[in-house]
Amino acid sequence: MKRIKGGKMGNYQLIATAAMGLEALVAKEVRSLGYDCEVENGKVIYTGDEYAIARSNLWLRTADRIKIKVGEFKAYTFDELFEKTKALPWEKFLPEDAEFPVVGKSVKSTLFSVSDCQAIVKKAVVEKMKQHYKRSTWFEETGAYFRIEVALLKDVATITLDTSGQGLHKRGYRVDQGEAPLKETLAAALVLLTNWKADRPFMDPFCGSGTIPIEAAMIGQNIAPGFNREFVSERWNWIPSKVWQDARTEAEDLANYDQPLDILGTDIDHRMVKIAQDNAFEAGFADLIHFKQMQVRDISTNKQYGVIVGNPPYGERLGEKKEIENMYKEMGQAFNALDTWSKYILTSHEQFEQFYGRPATKKRKLFNGFIRTDLYQYWGKRPPRQNERIQEK
Repeated sequence: MKRIKGGKMGNYQLIATAAMGLEALVAKEVRSLGYDCEVENGKVIYTGDEYAIARSNLWLRTADRIKIKVGEFKAYTFDELFEKTKALPWEKFLPEDAEFPVVGKSVKSTLFSVSDCQAIVKKAVVEKMKQHYKRSTWFEETGAYFRIEVALLKDVATITLDTSGQGLHKRGYRVDQGEAPLKETLAAALVLLTNWKADRPFMDPFCGSGTIPIEAAMIGQNIAPGFNREFVSERWNWIPSKVWQDARTEAEDLANYDQPLDILGTDIDHRMVKIAQDNAFEAGFADLIHFKQMQVRDISTNKQYGVIVGNPPYGERLGEKKEIENMYKEMGQAFNALDTWSKYILTSHEQFEQFYGRPATKKRKLFNGFIRTDLYQYWGKRPPRQNERIQEK
């Protein structure tokens, strides 16, 4: 993807935050936007201008938020935290009427009281703004919203501004959901971790509210996941509205709405099937994704070389385990016939392979919220190459 170029632009250190285990995927997405990056635990760091802020928010499917790093420094005392925060160039970011709440966290640091750290950072920013705007009174904070975060890790304070507002998993299409919904960012990651291409069939046998099939459809048609929502930084006076217009025009131009899709979501619960249909309608895929009520043991198809991605129940609740393990057995038996299909199953059940009836080709550790899970990958036969097909005829 080519990078949009503007006129005179700023240069910002950006952080795309990521759930544990998804950092490499987020980095791949950042690089595909044209930005070099470094990967750390829970985040991907890169440099970009105002267009990078807009494009990152619109396009990154697997990141949680896009933040601007305002500063980073060691802080062992509250005085240090105050003075070093005050020294940062807040006048570049915050207009006089800015609303700027401060949130915080502290891990393995001398300054462990988060509420005190938040109060000190707030006071330091206020003092810097009083100097810059030549004010002696408090600020009304009636304008655009700038959420500041102070994150302390091993006595290093990182001060950031959140450009996203609501987390990036909030795509705007979910009108309803089940009891334990899968985050849209993780659903997109599950699709991106497969070998699926838009010209092949795709199936989710535990579709719930339809998140995985909808994310697959967005990937299949190259639709920017943030296209139908707003971001808090759209109201910031130093990001020209033309930046957002250009970024949205680029997203519209790159979408392939004519790409045909063969996507099926099934679920045992007819109520979830209805919710999934409503969500797909809201996302604009009412005619492209098919949903039906079905038990996993009844799944069969004559289609070839498809991909199954499923997030089945894990059996975490008391009394459910035996029932779930039996369902895993039935799944293994049903999927055994689909030898050209690749299957990717996410579960926290440590004996999944035993009940499924086969060891996975590969396993990948992921976190579904705070639950440690494994993505069990069963790779199907590869489709013959084009020249092999010609020879066969």
